[in-house]
Amino acid sequence: MTKKKDEHKKEGKDFQHPTVEQDGGQAVPEVCSKETELEEKITELSTGLASANDKYLRLSAEFDNFRKRTLKEKMDLMKNASESVIVNFLPIIDDVERAMKAIELSDNLETTKEGISLIYNKFKDFTKQNGVVEMEAKGLVLDTDHHEAITKIPAPTEELKGKIVEVVQKGYMLNNKVIRYAKVIIGE
Repeated sequence: MTKKKDEHKKEGKDFQHPTVEQDGGQAVPEVCSKETELEEKITELSTGLASANDKYLRLSAEFDNFRKRTLKEKMDLMKNASESVIVNFLPIIDDVERAMKAIELSDNLETTKEGISLIYNKFKDFTKQNGVVEMEAKGLVLDTDHHEAITKIPAPTEELKGKIVEVVQKGYMLNNKVIRYAKVIIGE
């Protein structure tokens, strides 16, 4: 036993914990103040945990809403992406319809050819504005990334051996991506 405890036993007193004086001058056991501090810490940590948990739930819900909204916007964009192209294409359709009526009424072949040529040029300009480019093929070496060889024929000249002699169907690219391969004939 400790000295203090022994002294108190001799005097007939029970041993008490050391005390700490507080503001009011009262003696409060030191253990009680530690318990109070621990309770305050637990309360503070519980409040912090509840706050962090609430923030997490709100952030999670906000992210879920963002994800759903973004997905909906993406679906709408894909659904209506071609709208502007179609709207710009309609005047060309109108021109073709007018040309067909003019062909029926007109006997002048030159004006009909000129009208069809104007429509064709308008259509070509429209495709260029939308990023569609015609691929050059005639006289080039076969490139399987851009061309599709459908047959081989004897080359008309020595220079055209192993090269593209004729283009059966033109190839097109959209923003540097092949959207239709050129169908070609190779000279051998």
